[in-house]
This record gives sequence, C-alpha cells and structure tokens, in this order.
Amino acid sequence: MKTSDKILEMITKQGSVTAKQLYETLPINQSAVFKQLSNLIDQNKIIKTGKVPKVYYSLSSNIDMSSKTDLKIEDKAKKAIENNFMYISFNGQRLDGLRGFVAWCNERGMEFNATANKYIEILNKYNKYKKNNLINGMVKMKSSFSDVALDEIFYLDFYSYEIFGKTKLGQILLYAKQSQDRQMINQIAEIARPTIKQLMDKYGVDGVGFIPPTVKRNLQLMKQLEVSLNLSVKKINIVKLKTPIIIPQKTLSKIEDRTINARQTIEIEDYGKYNNILLIDDAVGSGSTLNEVAKKIRQKNLCRGKIIGLSIVGSFKGFEVISEI
Repeated sequence: MKTSDKILEMITKQGSVTAKQLYETLPINQSAVFKQLSNLIDQNKIIKTGKVPKVYYSLSSNIDMSSKTDLKIEDKAKKAIENNFMYISFNGQRLDGLRGFVAWCNERGMEFNATANKYIEILNKYNKYKKNNLINGMVKMKSSFSDVALDEIFYLDFYSYEIFGKTKLGQILLYAKQSQDRQMINQIAEIARPTIKQLMDKYGVDGVGFIPPTVKRNLQLMKQLEVSLNLSVKKINIVKLKTPIIIPQKTLSKIEDRTINARQTIEIEDYGKYNNILLIDDAVGSGSTLNEVAKKIRQKNLCRGKIIGLSIVGSFKGFEVISEI
C-alpha cells in the first residue's frame, strides 16, 4: 500500500489525526509525512484544521466533482466561475472556483447548469460597473451627501450579490478580519497592489492614509495591509479615539449616525503638506467615514490637490438608482 493510502486509511479509522501521530505510527519520517499531507491537501482529499501547535487532518468533504464536467456552459463561463467564485463550507473549508460552485449547489440541492447560467448573468450585471478593475462610486457619494470632500471614490469590488451572497473578495475580507488570518490579508494586499499603484501614478499621490479600525483585534487588517503593501509614500497619521463604549460603524443603520460617529471619533494627527492623497478603507457602506476623514484633511489644509478614496469592497446600495438614471 502506498504511503498516501496508509495516511488516508489512518485518518478514515480515527476521524482526524495529527502529523505527530502519523510519523510515530507509520514507517515514515517527519518531513515525508508533511510532504504527503501537503499533496493530499492539494488533491482536496484531506483538510487541515487548527493552528500550530494544535493542527489536525481529516477527510475532505465528499464533493462529487464528476458533476463538474457536466456543466453544459461555455468555456468562457467556466473560466469566469473558476476565477470569481469562492465558497467557505460550514466546517471552514475554503473551496475556490468550480469546486466551490459544485459544493455550493450540492448543499442547496440546486441544478448546476441553470445555477451557473444565473451566476454568469449576475456577474455580468455587476461587472458593467467596473472600468479598469475599479468601480466608481462618486455618483452614489454625491447622491448621498450634500457636502462631499472626496474628489474620487473607488471600490475594487462589491461586497455581495443577490442569490449568491458575498463576492470572492468580500468573503476573503470578512474571514481575514474574523479569523485574523495573515495569509488572507496578504492575499488582499496582492489583489489591491496593482490598482493602488495605478491610482497613485494617475493622480500623483504623495500621501496615503489608512482608515483605522473600530473593533479591537490582536491582528488588525488595516495595519497588516499597510505593512504588506509597503507603499513608497508618506503615511498620514489617522487615529481612532477611544470611547467609553465602542460603536462599530457597521452597527449604525442611518447615514447621519455614521457621519456623526466618524466626525467625533476620528482625528488627523498630521501636519505635513501633500499634493494629492489616497485614503484606503476595507469596506464602504455609505462612504461617510471616508468623506469625514477627507473633510478633516481639508480643514487642516493638508492637501493642495485631490483626495481619492479607495475601498476594498463597497455596498451596491445606491447603484440601483445610478443604473436607472
């Protein structure tokens, strides 16, 4: 019996095992065990759960991948699903592309081909708002606020679609924050890097500000994103003031409340002079936080030129109106 089969047999019998259990039981050294485990993970036969020092390996979810070849859709559509779809299963397993799509359909009892066609239809609907990999949210911003301090605001993607829920980037952002996963945060940085460089070159950006988080975490997404991006311009010091009770922006449903929260709890501790500034946020609902930060920058006369806002993901709410105009 092959070593990989022995490992699978042991996992099947015990339900889940550690690497130590494997190399102490099987006639194989430690490095070979980890190599075999890595190969089995790549083949989607097993999954890894936990973090060092408590890591367990168990069998992967039983996904019928034969149905993957039965998708009666064009190769272009298959490629779109492969590039854009991601599914996090109930046991925390990440499944990208067609594999994730098949699992998502299986768990909901949905027919693959009709669902795939619907997904492509919805994907095309939202992609119409993208130009050069950016979604321009300025019309939405001006329709939401009478006083707009931002000159431009862009999203890398929307946060969610109807029927299928959160977009791939929306899910990566959500689980990167919830699990404080450095690897997923670095993935966001790699996705965002080319677009950020594009904006910095286009607008001659010489100052960048990262919107500070509200909720306290050991690993803060925006801080790690700042480290991962390692941008070659001066960072503007934006601080979130401590309050007796922490009120996350996402818990406030009214734009007026979000505006007041941002205005009274965020300050700019910077005295430099900049030609053009880029403000980066992780997610935008109304855009009130970015707008209030831009106002404070204007009040301090820190910027001679334009202030551009960029969000990793943004809400689609408001774009329905834009499409009707």
